[in-house]
Amino acid sequence: MNKLTKVGLSALCGSLASISAANAGELTVTGGADMTWNQQSATTTGNPLGIGSNLTFKGSGELDNGWTFALTIANLNTSAYSATDIDLVMGGLGSINFNQGNSGNGICAYDDKMPTAWEEPWGAGLTSGIRTVCGVGSSQNMQYSTPTLLGTTIKLAYAPDMGAADTADKTVSATENAKDGGYDAVINLNPSFGTEVLSGLDIFLGAHYTDTTGNNTATVDDDTYQAVGGITYSVGPVSLGTQWSGEYLGEKTNASAWNAYKSHAFGVSFNISDNLSVSYGEHETYKAGYNNSSNQTGPNDRRVKVESMQAAYTMGGASIRLAEIKADNVGFSAANNDEATVLSVGLAF
Repeated sequence: MNKLTKVGLSALCGSLASISAANAGELTVTGGADMTWNQQSATTTGNPLGIGSNLTFKGSGELDNGWTFALTIANLNTSAYSATDIDLVMGGLGSINFNQGNSGNGICAYDDKMPTAWEEPWGAGLTSGIRTVCGVGSSQNMQYSTPTLLGTTIKLAYAPDMGAADTADKTVSATENAKDGGYDAVINLNPSFGTEVLSGLDIFLGAHYTDTTGNNTATVDDDTYQAVGGITYSVGPVSLGTQWSGEYLGEKTNASAWNAYKSHAFGVSFNISDNLSVSYGEHETYKAGYNNSSNQTGPNDRRVKVESMQAAYTMGGASIRLAEIKADNVGFSAANNDEATVLSVGLAF
């Protein structure tokens, strides 16, 4: 981590000391680089080498009443701006997060919470067609989180205009789409009851609603909904979990459209040492609702499954990750199967 600057005006002149406290925050930058080799069996690989670079700027400070605030600005590959979020922690009153759509709020933070040595099975380098829930997470939103009480935290998130992200200050979203506001609610429980054996238990449940029918530009017939729920448990070096999610897309009359999807995932990871971990995970998505039952395709055209075995080894600021991935019925196309081997070397600073 490199500290860029620490702002303070008191050093300039004694007469300015009274305003230094209002500016006594700090800004730091962290970053990393990832180099990958991605070899796929059923897809033209071309050049298997890839490089990713990320920079994250973080600012923090404290108010006179003890509340703290934090700013995060993320830049992805080729130093391209990604998103900003501001977090205000209000002591015993909880926290409020203002977010430009970096998938960190609402049910999007729970799209796949399964234990893994490196990445989700569908996110390690092989495109599969797996569908995950995201709620307001990809839109500009604000989220309130309650203080954790008896191991329970509740999060409420709201996006005024679903689909709008990265809106700058003193501006509004430029276009009107077919969706109005979106609402997420998540409850996260760690019911340890003061026991050591249950300290690694985590239960989560979340739901999302988008107001679609209230918009006169809507092209679907009904409001849309998403839901997710699951459980993870860690004991010693072993972590395991399972979860379910589903979405209703609001389609009622379009005979060529699917109106619902459901997914199931599970995973298990094992820390062999402080530096080495291995994992296995699966994620499966089903097309669950079709408006014209006479046009339904075969079962393998309605199901995508991806599974992955992974290993990760860290040594200081470097990490070596290996993923073996297999996907069935890619893109909901029967017998369209693919496999990939992905080797990643990550450097953090």
